[in-house]
Amino acid sequence: MGSWSSAVTASMRVASNARRITRPRSARHHSVLAQPRPVPSQTPTSAKTDPYVLLAPHLEQMRTSLLTLLGSSHPSLNAIAQYYFLHPSKQLRPLLVLLFARATNGLGAEFSQVNWAADNARAHQQELDAPLTRKDILCDWNPSMPDHTASFESAFELRIPPAQPPPYTPQPPPLHQTHSQALTHTLLPTQLRLAQIVEMIHVASLLHDDVLDKSPLRRGAPSAPAAFGNKLAVLGGDFLLGRASAALSRLGSHEVVELIASVIANLVEGEILQMKGSGTEAAPHPSSSATSAIDLKDIHTSPSPLPSDKWAIYLKKTYLKTASLMAKGARAAVVLGGCREGEVWKEVAYAYGRNLGIAFQLIDDTLDFSSSTAQLGKPGFADLRLGLATGPALYAAEEFPELEAMIERRFGKDGDVERALTLISSSNGVERTRELARVHAEKAREVLTLLPRSEARDALEALTEGVVKRRW
Repeated sequence: MGSWSSAVTASMRVASNARRITRPRSARHHSVLAQPRPVPSQTPTSAKTDPYVLLAPHLEQMRTSLLTLLGSSHPSLNAIAQYYFLHPSKQLRPLLVLLFARATNGLGAEFSQVNWAADNARAHQQELDAPLTRKDILCDWNPSMPDHTASFESAFELRIPPAQPPPYTPQPPPLHQTHSQALTHTLLPTQLRLAQIVEMIHVASLLHDDVLDKSPLRRGAPSAPAAFGNKLAVLGGDFLLGRASAALSRLGSHEVVELIASVIANLVEGEILQMKGSGTEAAPHPSSSATSAIDLKDIHTSPSPLPSDKWAIYLKKTYLKTASLMAKGARAAVVLGGCREGEVWKEVAYAYGRNLGIAFQLIDDTLDFSSSTAQLGKPGFADLRLGLATGPALYAAEEFPELEAMIERRFGKDGDVERALTLISSSNGVERTRELARVHAEKAREVLTLLPRSEARDALEALTEGVVKRRW
């Protein structure tokens, strides 16, 4: 977060360039990725690798075991925690984790150590797979795992743990031994668990977003707030974050814990930035309970930003709310694969995830104007109705200055939404936003040239095309 000024400036430069071009230009590599030299491409295959087909068994296994981990003693909480997992989804975030694990396992200098741990540390494997409520410290009751948890049917009794023989610990390979870089095309248990964790955090954010946005639909079905009410939806999101935090602590990497914890902070920062918006959101009523707990004056009375600032806020919010989880989740997967500080592999993962995440959200913002509710699985034109100016509206305002005033008042006057829709439809805003998404997607594809050719790398390349061409 310390380099945000330069990061936003770079994104703004990309946005500016996208306004002048009709086709994405081939950009030079980021300086951080200048070493080592790109891996020469081998003869391209005629058929592209489908990322979902490549990892279908792992994604299904991840989903099945995840539902077991989410058990709660409260039936309503149990139902809402699993609600969004039971509906079809893109599973893009866990897909990125698993693809980067396969694309880089064996390249990191410490892969032999983490691979040895996966093969020999059975106790750690059992801990990863244990219920998220430890059986020796009762925190709650998971009815999905009655053999490993206790109920509240009787007073809790002290349990003296039986004496355990000292575990047999094989000697790990020496840290100083020479490591030969070679892909293994395997997945480690910790990386599979990380894929579940990022999906839990994503779903928790959806639960909270649907409350804040008052969304009636999600994935073609009633949203969690519509089905269970706002309070249970918020509590369900909190419950998922608690489960994710417990699972995260077992991965054995302080760096990964720090990365994923920062994602949760980013989600909150992004939501606050979106609330702040143009700086002209109406302040809450004086009798509101919110004002008695926190002073929101700074949020609601800040000066209106300039047009260039609106783009900076929009792109920063896009990173915080969407791209951060993809970028840091992919980077964390590579860290769990034994990548040391200073090795380029985790930089590739972060750069790819950040650019792909921004491209994904830019396309999502265009679909709000170009796809039907049935295609999206959620209401169309939702952003305008929430008072949010996304890429298509910001580009359209350059062609129709009349939109600037509507953006300033967050489309709050009668007829604003309808008039804005007419102007955006008459502009090149949607196509220009798609072009900006293609620029980011191409940059994501570009950094992959630093990875050895593999099915996983091919699948990551295919994903950059699929994200831009999607219609839902």
